[in-house]
Amino acid sequence: MEYNIQILMEENEEFTDFMRDQIRAFNNAHSPHHQAARSEGAVQPLNIVVRDENGTCVGGIAAKVYWGWLEVDKFWFAEGFRGKGLGKLLLRQAEELAKEKGAVKVLLTTFEFQARAFYEKNGYEVVGEIKDYPPGSTYYTMVKPLA
Repeated sequence: MEYNIQILMEENEEFTDFMRDQIRAFNNAHSPHHQAARSEGAVQPLNIVVRDENGTCVGGIAAKVYWGWLEVDKFWFAEGFRGKGLGKLLLRQAEELAKEKGAVKVLLTTFEFQARAFYEKNGYEVVGEIKDYPPGSTYYTMVKPLA
C-alpha cells in the first residue's frame, strides 16, 4: 500500500467537507439513529428569543430536539437581563416544549466560568468534565432527565 502524507496549516474546506461526508457515511452505516437524524424534520429546532422594549435581541436559547433529547447549543443574556429569573423561566420553557416534541433528557455544555452552578440549581448533573480546557478552567457536559 502506497500513500502520501500532506500537512496543511490552513483551512481547507474541500478536505473538511470530505472528512465530514466520510464520517457521516460511516455513522449512517453503523447507527440507525444517525441515519434517521439526517431525514427531513428529524432534527427539530427550538429557539426562544428575548427582545427588549425596543425590539433589540438581548438573549435567549438556541437548541434542537432529536433522538429524544433536547440539546442546548447556545444560552445567553445581556448583562442587564441576568439574575432576574429570566434564565430559569426560559430553560423551563425550552424543557416543556422539548417534552412536547418527545424529548426525555437534556444535554448541554458549559465552561467553569459560565453557568455550571445555575444549571445545577435547575436539576442538571455533571456527567463529564475536561480539566484545564481552556487552560485554568474546566469544561463540563451536563444532563437532566425530563420527568
